[in-house]
Amino acid sequence: MNKKRLVDTFTELVEVASISRQEGAFVQLLKDKLTTLGLIVYEDNSMETTKLGANNLIAKHAGNLAKEPIFFSCHVDTVEPGENIEVVEKNGILYSKGETILAADNKAGIAILLEMMETILENNIETGPIELVFSPGEEIGLIGAAALDMSLIDSTFGYVFDNSGPAGHGIVASPFLYMFDIEVTGKAAHAGLEPEKGISAFTIAQTALEAIPFGRLDEHTTSNIGKIAGGAGVNVVMEHLTIQGEVRSISDETARAFLASLEHAFQQASIQYGGNFTLSVDQKATGFHLADNSDPFRIAKAATSKIGRTFIPEISGGGSDANIFNAHGKPTLNLSIGYEEIHTVNEYIPITEMLKSVELALAILDEIPNIDTSSGSPR
Repeated sequence: MNKKRLVDTFTELVEVASISRQEGAFVQLLKDKLTTLGLIVYEDNSMETTKLGANNLIAKHAGNLAKEPIFFSCHVDTVEPGENIEVVEKNGILYSKGETILAADNKAGIAILLEMMETILENNIETGPIELVFSPGEEIGLIGAAALDMSLIDSTFGYVFDNSGPAGHGIVASPFLYMFDIEVTGKAAHAGLEPEKGISAFTIAQTALEAIPFGRLDEHTTSNIGKIAGGAGVNVVMEHLTIQGEVRSISDETARAFLASLEHAFQQASIQYGGNFTLSVDQKATGFHLADNSDPFRIAKAATSKIGRTFIPEISGGGSDANIFNAHGKPTLNLSIGYEEIHTVNEYIPITEMLKSVELALAILDEIPNIDTSSGSPR
């Protein structure tokens, strides 16, 4: 590993803006870097349907050992403010100047994977096949990874490098996420002269929501109402009301049960007052929960021990591209790479954690099972 090269690479990456839907220039830079390293680079045509600023990239290193193939993945887009980023180092920690994000989410992960490959090639380290997957549009709904043709990836499992906290931590479970829209319809009337002739959409909603719990429902389930809008004027009985919210749970059964209860509550309230409602549900993420004996969990645990740390499995309340890979039958663990306070101008990452993440990636490669070439199966 080369500390200076790692920091220089990270600095170069963040200086090229790649705000969601504007990833094109950055992806071209990354494509050039991967090609220079001698990797075979594939680019899909997903932007035709996603309307993002770039396609997905898959870069492959054949390796020289008969091992199971493995993939590592990062996303290429960032949140705002993500233009004109300047990196400042203070006491071994990287920050932005304070006017922008740092974009360690997720360009620190990309820099780590590039340094991993540099180290492998520079030191002639023997490995099995390695696949690197870089996706746009993660920050706005995992759009790029969702559009990726998974048949382009030979690996049956892998790792996303996109979690906060020290190297050695990793997300082994992430929730199912459903967002919902409710439209409530009542009947307008003058609020002062003849309120009895009206049907208040607000009253229907109020009655329904009083029957539904929100906030943290259990250890692994949350629900929330994020937006409410409606009404034509303060002197008019509210005729229309819209509500937007979400439910997240590691258990799909629990999330669906919440949505069923929500629908029932609005049915009852609408019948009670004589109004109507519609409920629209959109599944935004498919949850996952990796078993302790799954390949990503078992290998990460052994590799973390090799670098002198203890693997800490975590359950997340949020989603990442790991949700997409798991939903497509490729067990994937989201590893921590050291960044903190992401999506803010206070974002930072210790260089030591980036170096430790490179070390962990190399240790993971060392733990990948050999293939018995006589039978074609792992031994």
